Amino acid sequence: MSAMDRVAALIQERNRIDAELSACIGRPALTGHLGAWIAAQVFGVSDGRLGDGRTVGVRWYTKREGLLDMKEQGPDFYLVLAGPKAEPVGSRGTTRPLVVDAVYLFDAATVVADLRSRGVKISTQASVRTELWDAAEIYPRRNPSFQLTSEQRELLALFGS
Repeated sequence: MSAMDRVAALIQERNRIDAELSACIGRPALTGHLGAWIAAQVFGVSDGRLGDGRTVGVRWYTKREGLLDMKEQGPDFYLVLAGPKAEPVGSRGTTRPLVVDAVYLFDAATVVADLRSRGVKISTQASVRTELWDAAEIYPRRNPSFQLTSEQRELLALFGS
């Protein structure tokens, strides 16, 4: 079998799997839609809002590279589902499996203030300091400012590496 034949067959299989995922979540099987669906199931996020009404932007990064897609006038929080921690390097020879190894809940105002104090542009590739990632982690570490239930932890573990 040639490389073209193999790639074509794998894409057909991927399309079949994506169709099944789309049927489950009611949206195209893209990382953003899948992440929003997981956030709805685990955290009750609905229409970009937490249960208490505060706004939240959901992101799913297949690797945690220290970058956060932000907006100048964004939500109150950013809920980030992330794969393994990695340095932002080229993609040659690597994979990006859809896994959730950690979850972060960022207070947007805190991150924006930190970025501005360092002269960093608020953008789709905002470089957030490691200290802020550590402070925002709510899974797997326990964070007293946002406690997860045992059921939430079990659901997130379904998506781990």
